[in-house]
Amino acid sequence: MARRTSPKKPTPLPALPENANWIESDRYDRHAYGQLRRDAASLQELERAGQALIPHFPSLLQDVFCLLFKYNIVFAQESDVLPSASINRTLLTALNDGEVSRILRELTLLDEAKAGLCTLLVGEGLLTMLKSEKPWTRHDMMDTWKLRQQEEDFQKTREMLEHAGEMGEDEDAAGKEEALAKIEERLKSKLRSEAASIRQKQRQLTEDLDRVEDEARARAQASAIRAAQQLEEAMEEAEQWGSAVGSGGRLPADRRLELGRRLAGNDKLKKLIRMVGRMKSHALALRKRTFERSNEELYAVEQGGALEHLLPQELVTLHHPLRRRDFQRRLLENELLQYSLRGMEEKRKGPVVVCLDGSSSMSGDKELWSKAVTLTLLELTRRQRRPFRSICFSSRDTALHVLDMTTRYGADVEPDKLMDLAEHFPGGGTDFETPLDAALECLKKSRYKKGDIVFITDGECQVSAEWSERFLKEKDRLSFSLFSILIDVGHSSLGTLKEFSDRITTITQLTSEGTSGLFIRF
Repeated sequence: MARRTSPKKPTPLPALPENANWIESDRYDRHAYGQLRRDAASLQELERAGQALIPHFPSLLQDVFCLLFKYNIVFAQESDVLPSASINRTLLTALNDGEVSRILRELTLLDEAKAGLCTLLVGEGLLTMLKSEKPWTRHDMMDTWKLRQQEEDFQKTREMLEHAGEMGEDEDAAGKEEALAKIEERLKSKLRSEAASIRQKQRQLTEDLDRVEDEARARAQASAIRAAQQLEEAMEEAEQWGSAVGSGGRLPADRRLELGRRLAGNDKLKKLIRMVGRMKSHALALRKRTFERSNEELYAVEQGGALEHLLPQELVTLHHPLRRRDFQRRLLENELLQYSLRGMEEKRKGPVVVCLDGSSSMSGDKELWSKAVTLTLLELTRRQRRPFRSICFSSRDTALHVLDMTTRYGADVEPDKLMDLAEHFPGGGTDFETPLDAALECLKKSRYKKGDIVFITDGECQVSAEWSERFLKEKDRLSFSLFSILIDVGHSSLGTLKEFSDRITTITQLTSEGTSGLFIRF
């Protein structure tokens, strides 16, 4: 049965404590980071992983964001921050010192998406450092948790002392004052003991942090250097990826953060982006040359402001000084007389379904090329306001990977689905019947006929005579076309595809030119 994938939804996170941050922030800074924290699943996963090691790792990430995002950096007073967050100050001081901080801030200043992505990259580096138990051992990190527990106990005792009066409401009048005095004395004694324990633990923790301060600074700055190397390239590629197939212009900050994270260090996706860009440019240029004369006719005169469609008598008024001003007024108000054009468009067509071979033999350049063709076809069909579905298939016992890229006519493409399409590769054998049956079901559900199936494969697979007969009957009934692309094989492998394909294109070189006929068709 076909499996539909959907992006993982972020789950709500608890609010950050107010007294665990070392970098002072205003409401706008906290709102900007809060939106990223709420919507970016990668940031949430990083928070959870870090909080398993030190108690205030989420607050550390917000401080890193503010360090990168804000113009003016002001560290809070030590007395205003919880002692258990001392390890955060050591890391933040290291990140704020030296040339690395200046370089990072030039890239991220007042840019929410870049600051968010850099926070993620730096945070992952710090998490790796903590997991390696260098420079701090597991014992050192356990000390921060013990100190945090003591802080919580201290806070509970103080709250009990503040409400001690309520605890004696049931006492009789004579013994009420004496009972309350004893309760308050016990709580105050406990409070003093806990405060002394916290101060002692804080001194010990400070000594431990000072002992490895130089090593911690070196490791934290190394994480920042790696983040700086990945940041700018990843954000540029995220923008290119988002605009390559019509994802609706500039993406929200959390989407750019997620795309940048998935692109950072992923050479395969970077290569695919460049390939899609070249192939898309080739396809659009090819279609422009082929269809440069549009099927339009003049059928009426209307009011408007399109200079290329103005009536000749309107242009004559430009020679008269007084009428020229009237022309300018009517241009601004769209009241000039102009021709109205009517296009002679074809009837709306049905969906486009691309069946993409994900068998093991397709790995490498063939996988990237076939996905570049798929994404280029997606852009062409999106411009025609046609629904688009991709079906990645392999062996019969492997579930289909089905993605509805544009379910509504003319809808934008969700970047998460683009990434799912680009990254999914099941491997295994080859089965033709299951993906073609799934494509057939999609076309049956469409209210428009004349859909298209594009079948991309590099192998051969036998199909039963009964299946072939049934498929061809449905093909005639639904009036759809099936185009097959056979990659890097000889004529001996065309037999099965010839049974159900309207056209077969054999590709021996993985370039844009090999699919020119297909791009013109769409």
